[in-house]
Amino acid sequence: MRRSLVLSAIPLIALTMTSNIPASARPAAPNSRAATPVPAYPATARGDVVDSQFGVDVADPYRWLEDDVRVNPKVAEWVGAQNAVTDAYLATLPGRAILKQRMTQLYDYERYGLPQKAGQRYFYSRNDGLQPQSVLYVRDGLQGEGRVLIDPNPWAKDGATALAEWTPSEDGKYLLYAVQDGGSDWRTVKVKDVATGQDMPDTIQWVKFSALSWAKDGSGFYYSRFPEPDAKGAFQDLNRDQSVYFHRLGTAQNADILVHSTPEDPELNNTAHVTDDGKYLLAYASKGTDARYNVWAYPITATGVGKAIPLFSDFAHSWSYVANEGTGFIFQTNKDAPRERLVSLDIAKPSALAEIVPQRDATLAGASRVGDRLILSYMQDAKSKVEMVSLDGKPAGEVMLSGIGSAAGFGGSPKDSESFYAFYSFARPATIYRFDSKTGKSEVFVEPKLAFNPDDYSVEQRFFASKDGTKVPMFVVMKKGVDRAKGSPTLMYGYGGFNVSLTPTFSPTWLSWMEQGGVLAMVNLRGGGEYGKAWHDEGRLRNKQNVFDDFIGAGEALIASGTTGRGQLAIEGGSNGGLLVAAVTNQRPDLFAAALPAVGVMDMLRFHKFTAGRYWIDDYGNPEADGDFQYLRAYSPYHNVRSGVDYPAILVTTADTDDRVVPGHSFKYVAALQQAQIGDKPHLIRIETRAGHGSGKPVDKIIAEASDKYAFAAHFTGLTLSAQEQ
Repeated sequence: MRRSLVLSAIPLIALTMTSNIPASARPAAPNSRAATPVPAYPATARGDVVDSQFGVDVADPYRWLEDDVRVNPKVAEWVGAQNAVTDAYLATLPGRAILKQRMTQLYDYERYGLPQKAGQRYFYSRNDGLQPQSVLYVRDGLQGEGRVLIDPNPWAKDGATALAEWTPSEDGKYLLYAVQDGGSDWRTVKVKDVATGQDMPDTIQWVKFSALSWAKDGSGFYYSRFPEPDAKGAFQDLNRDQSVYFHRLGTAQNADILVHSTPEDPELNNTAHVTDDGKYLLAYASKGTDARYNVWAYPITATGVGKAIPLFSDFAHSWSYVANEGTGFIFQTNKDAPRERLVSLDIAKPSALAEIVPQRDATLAGASRVGDRLILSYMQDAKSKVEMVSLDGKPAGEVMLSGIGSAAGFGGSPKDSESFYAFYSFARPATIYRFDSKTGKSEVFVEPKLAFNPDDYSVEQRFFASKDGTKVPMFVVMKKGVDRAKGSPTLMYGYGGFNVSLTPTFSPTWLSWMEQGGVLAMVNLRGGGEYGKAWHDEGRLRNKQNVFDDFIGAGEALIASGTTGRGQLAIEGGSNGGLLVAAVTNQRPDLFAAALPAVGVMDMLRFHKFTAGRYWIDDYGNPEADGDFQYLRAYSPYHNVRSGVDYPAILVTTADTDDRVVPGHSFKYVAALQQAQIGDKPHLIRIETRAGHGSGKPVDKIIAEASDKYAFAAHFTGLTLSAQEQ
């Protein structure tokens, strides 16, 4: 949907859920949660750092673990010692090899990304199944033969250098693409001649959290960058002074033209993209991760850009560009509409907004113009519903989807009624459809061939009452035929923050859990965007405890319904979801058998001091403000490990090159767990190399990590792992 042009540039801390090394299976032993002894943890040196804030002394004995593993050899030594213990323990888990082999089989299917049309060419990604990274193809015409344009797999021996964002020029002559190394948020941007397949000399450095947008004549492109950091701070320093530049093809980066910046406020995010007609550059400034923008329109001229036209300037609402005809613009906004609506305005004659599509009961997740129709994607109780309206908002039909699931895509051009979208669900990977907005008809463009039957699984949506009585939904997925008379080992997943919505999604790693008879529960916690701005607001800042209460309530509801039993519940979450898992483990260690917090924000008093952390004040609050400090300290996972209480088994996962949520968060948290007296179950950390925060992670590393995590969870929830018949 069109909205991604703005949101893709904002540094959220969402974790991409997605993973090739064939493993030989060995017979599975019956699970026994007492079979494996607790390892001896490596000794972790304790420092004497104490910070005094607002009259409170806060000890931080593991401050030294914040140092970059590539800079401090003592941290590198600690990482090696922790991994050695974790690897030895995981090697003893029954069924681990079976999970790894089955995940490899489930990943081994041909999958495509959404095609993007430029001129008469179609660009799309494809993975043959077990390639570490997907390959970018191009074909001339819809029925043309696809040819490889970019194969990132040879870029690095470990498969950890990825093709990130890409976009073709309007005529399809050039491709602008970004290279991501080792999972870092930093990008190197390059240009490829599509006809020859050769890279042009243009290379752009120090790009992060940027939209990439071509000038309509293909003469160059707009992008956002930060000043070059010093060598030691490249992966941990705060990023300030983001500015928008224009790069003209064939010139050096130092000749790029500064188009938009905010030197009066160096902490603002600044991104920009060209309108569909090529006549304006829309520049967005935001203060953090919250959808509150200032917006300017720069007229594009033959010599550059003209004087900025301020459109919205109060940092109060979201304003997502949908379409324009001349000076008449359509935006999606939450102004006076917490669940969002479409409005129009004439930027040449500033006046009151005119409503095109009013707010509805469902949440408007995105909108785009394809031909002479607007395609609107809604979330109805976290499930997709897609409609079309005319340019003046009159109903023009519904896009029929295939049951409970998620629809994504619907990009296109005002000049063409052709679009593409993907539909997927918990047991159905993405099928790509070609859609005609003129006729309203969908046809299958490509459908994957699978090593399982999606009809073998049931998907339910349930609602439960949280602690304060709020009704919260969750999806419960399991293999048909699972004996519901007794509880089943259950994996419960959540996120709950940054306006991120969890909708049905396909994961081969989750499927491997369900094949074994395990249940999957995905909870739509407050803090997300499933029900619009109000739902987000109820789970952020000093309402964050609502998120933890919702997740705890979901676990209690699963037990009360008999879906799972005490001692059978494992919890999982990544990034902000890693914070969630660690916080509820501190608050209710009795409720869970195993916890899997990934790349989590664990020190809520210092998160704002590294890389993109300062942006998250929008959702968490400011640790340097008295009231926020007290609230954050009360749930910060690192500061609230409860010695003297039995904890569940915990396997923390992170990566040494994560420059979104720096790994020091997880390092310090695990050191605190291992030092505390919290029972006889293992409390371990698995530290991946060159994997970053999640995006760009190669398939083999995804499989290896997931098989470790789910073998660990199976061991402590009592899920027996056995080889699956093919």
